[in-house]
Amino acid sequence: MVSTLQMVGSKALGGAERWFGRFVRALGELGTAPEVAIRRGSELETLDLGGARVHRLPFRSVWDPWSRGAVSQLLRELSPEIVQTYMGRATRLTRVAPGRRPLHIARLGGYYDLAPYRHAHAWIGNTRGLCDYLIGNGLPQGRVFHIYNFIEPAEPVAPSPLAALRRDLGVPSDAWVLLASGRFVEVKGHRYLLAALARLPREIGGRPLRLLLLGDGVLAAPLRAQAEQAGVGERILWAGWQVDPAPYYQLADLVVFPSLEQEALGNVVLEAWALGRPLVTTRFRGAQEIARHGEDAWCVPCADEAALAEGIRQVLLDRGLADELVEGGRRRAQEDFGRGPIMRQYLDLYNRLSGA
Repeated sequence: MVSTLQMVGSKALGGAERWFGRFVRALGELGTAPEVAIRRGSELETLDLGGARVHRLPFRSVWDPWSRGAVSQLLRELSPEIVQTYMGRATRLTRVAPGRRPLHIARLGGYYDLAPYRHAHAWIGNTRGLCDYLIGNGLPQGRVFHIYNFIEPAEPVAPSPLAALRRDLGVPSDAWVLLASGRFVEVKGHRYLLAALARLPREIGGRPLRLLLLGDGVLAAPLRAQAEQAGVGERILWAGWQVDPAPYYQLADLVVFPSLEQEALGNVVLEAWALGRPLVTTRFRGAQEIARHGEDAWCVPCADEAALAEGIRQVLLDRGLADELVEGGRRRAQEDFGRGPIMRQYLDLYNRLSGA
């Protein structure tokens, strides 16, 4: 088995960090015993990383010599065959000379400025469109690899805990529950979702409407102010980040993903499919690649609150359509984004690049 060190320098949890946890656990279950480096004192310390040995590094800034030294020392101590870094901070702090070991793979999940990533030895993009972007911006085609994220089947939550969660959140027993999950940053499009909610009536089909937001971030205060100004504040439940979001998804009647065009993949799409919830999503770049309108998702234009509101209303009222989207999503989660095929691609790539 190829030895790997998986490194992420994030401070807070988000969709990418939850994916990191799933990936590390999957590596461990396949017998690869990955080493893991995360930021000391970060929210990632709450993740279930299986039996992986966890190293807590400073990861204080991309320019911090202490953090860079800690990364270099860990590489010397562990001597992994491959170090895989996630996002900018861990990637910038990892410096391995060309032709030296370990082989440095930078995994990207967004259309970032590539300057912090060019020094890696190989790159993984989680959509074909993202890989085209990497190659189009000068990275060598023979060292850019496309591998999708995977999603695992969800264990159903028993009715009693779901009822208790509904009560704790203060959701009326007859309310429609819309769920949106994501970091409160511009690309996630939350302001258009709040504007869409303001366009919708307080009740749809005689049932009150509630929006459950899972997440946090730099736009939290502006979004709360927007909700109050639009008169929809009392219809929104701000639940923050949840290490295990599955019960919240299962409480929802509809998942809404309002991201803007620059979104690469969107783990929420996969989570909605795996958790058996109908999905209304915008046609961001990743959705254009993986979602099929009317089959596994209801797709609307980006940054269009009127179209988003109408999509929500239509799927809520047409339960036949909602059921078709759920069934289509479940098939996609199993057939195209299952753990087994995706992990085989990763292990094959590790073996190929390491010469195993």
